[in-house]
Amino acid sequence: MSIPADFRVVLTDGDPRCPENPLPRMVVLHGPHLKNCLHAYTIEAMEEIEDGIKALPRGSDARKRASRMILGKSWDTEVDKDGRIVLPQRLRQQIGLTGEATMAAMGDFFEIWNTETYAEAEAAEAAAMEEEFDGDFDPLSLIDPPKNPSGSV
Repeated sequence: MSIPADFRVVLTDGDPRCPENPLPRMVVLHGPHLKNCLHAYTIEAMEEIEDGIKALPRGSDARKRASRMILGKSWDTEVDKDGRIVLPQRLRQQIGLTGEATMAAMGDFFEIWNTETYAEAEAAEAAAMEEEFDGDFDPLSLIDPPKNPSGSV
């Protein structure tokens, strides 16, 4: 599976061993809690997640659950010189990937989807937003605008 060039740049920037080693690594999270997609993180982003898990009290149920659902459901890989990775069969099966994949940027990670499933999920989400907002929806309304130093928008 080919990783888009702009995603590879982010993976490279988020891998402390780059540029000395020009092949960026990434961590792919999987498991039933992700439903129909996989989550791909940079090495640095995954280290932040691991630090958050380590900050939970040892022996706590929260730490055990997070460890099992995140650390236990992660797969480390390296992007090859041609910008590709090979997803293991179990991960392809989890998302029903038999043909083309879609990768969706999500800010601090990206999702990997079966293209047909992604199109269906995106259409359903758009329809729900149109219904909720009577067809007059601007996705920028979901975020707070940045404030300037004087505090006004």
